[in-house]
Amino acid sequence: MSDEREAFLEWARTRLRDAETAVHNGDAGPRFAIWSRREPVSVMGAWKSAVGSEQVGALFHELAEAFSDCTSYEHEIVAADVVGDMAYTTGYERTQVRVNGEPRRYVLRATQVYRREDGEWRVCHRHADTLETDRT
Repeated sequence: MSDEREAFLEWARTRLRDAETAVHNGDAGPRFAIWSRREPVSVMGAWKSAVGSEQVGALFHELAEAFSDCTSYEHEIVAADVVGDMAYTTGYERTQVRVNGEPRRYVLRATQVYRREDGEWRVCHRHADTLETDRT
């Protein structure tokens, strides 16, 4: 495994994971901080979608308002690669959280695209869908 790919995966296992945990605890700030402000950006989400920085930012704040009390967030990366200043991850996100006050447990199948901007990885696209059962 290349050093560049390993460094990217370490970023995903730490900063990306921490940002996702924060949004599931009601704080969109860390997630917004790792997202690109350079167009195009997009989310094709399991619950909601958005295109453009303004819509994506509003979506993150809306999701954070609905989420609270995250007791578990795991991101199983199935495949990932870095090619120049672009990267991707695909895998499963397993979450236990309150959504609008109700306890929920769900698994998302998620693919994200990243670009390196000013030496930092930024998410520029997310696609996720809900699995009916945890068949992974």
